[in-house]
Amino acid sequence: MLEGYDTEWSRESNISFTEYQNLTAGKYNFRVRAVIGSGEQTNEASFAFVINPPLWKTWWAYAFYFLFFIGFLYSIREFELKRQRKNSEIKESQLRAEAAELQTKAAEAQSKVIQAENDRKSQELEEARQLQLSMLPKEIPQLPNLDIAVYMKTATEVGGDYYDFHVHLDGTLTVVLGDATGHGMMSGMMVSIMKSLFMADRSSKELKSFFNNSSQAIKDMQLNRLMMALTCIQFKGDTIKIANAGMPSLYMYKNRSAEILEIAVNDLPLGAMREYDYEVREEIVETGDTLLMMSDGFPELTNSSNEMIGYTRTAKLFEEAAAKSPEDIVAYLNDFGNRWTNGKENEDDITFVLIKVK
Repeated sequence: MLEGYDTEWSRESNISFTEYQNLTAGKYNFRVRAVIGSGEQTNEASFAFVINPPLWKTWWAYAFYFLFFIGFLYSIREFELKRQRKNSEIKESQLRAEAAELQTKAAEAQSKVIQAENDRKSQELEEARQLQLSMLPKEIPQLPNLDIAVYMKTATEVGGDYYDFHVHLDGTLTVVLGDATGHGMMSGMMVSIMKSLFMADRSSKELKSFFNNSSQAIKDMQLNRLMMALTCIQFKGDTIKIANAGMPSLYMYKNRSAEILEIAVNDLPLGAMREYDYEVREEIVETGDTLLMMSDGFPELTNSSNEMIGYTRTAKLFEEAAAKSPEDIVAYLNDFGNRWTNGKENEDDITFVLIKVK
């Protein structure tokens, strides 16, 4: 807990560090305590420190700004008084008319410049959107034991959702779904990077090394806070391997028991740390089982009361439609989303990958 910033203790974690960025000026006290295996808490350690404001936010800087502003106002006033004394009413009227005409022309010119800049940005965003879409596979793999449906609805601004497939020579299917941090050109660029990393490693079936190497590669590019959340499922017979780097949990409908399993692997997004050991889990699938991979765009849709759909409600919706075909499940989720938002445009990309075992 960082007193002066946090309002409550952070959740327990085995990660040995935490970061606080862009702290405002003030007094802080960083408190740490641990829980050992028996559940007993250790003594608390703390470290107090003070962050001073930057020079341009000190009291004497504001005093200088104030005096400068007063002096500026005084100069303007003196200039105006002299101008009024030198000009007659007729001349003053002419000058005002000329000034008004010039102002109108300047406003028109500025409006044209702003419009041209907006058109340029819109064109760049559209080009980035088309680039993002070009990174997606042109067709869905057709496999005898799997029925697959994919849906993506991009936001008005360029998002960073990405999905891809690869069928290995032995019939193993690898499916990835990712979401780059942020929006705009940078997220589109991250999709391109992720596509390149996936294509370069697609001949390999080692998920752990793919995630570890991709994370290190993105971190080495020094893209500041730009990262890639990614989840991956690999099908081989009746076994699936699952890796997740910062994406929503995988939901699996078990046909035999008619229940929803949430498979949560809470690893860091790719590029968060240079050396990070990602977990790979294995699960058994049977005929009729259905898996839902998704980005956070759907659960974070808000209604007129600014209430999100949320992950609990999303899992419930999936359970209601899980016995349907993947295409019908997508339609069921989208129908609810449209009614939830009352047709409002989504602010983030919405992506689903539904896979049913035949």
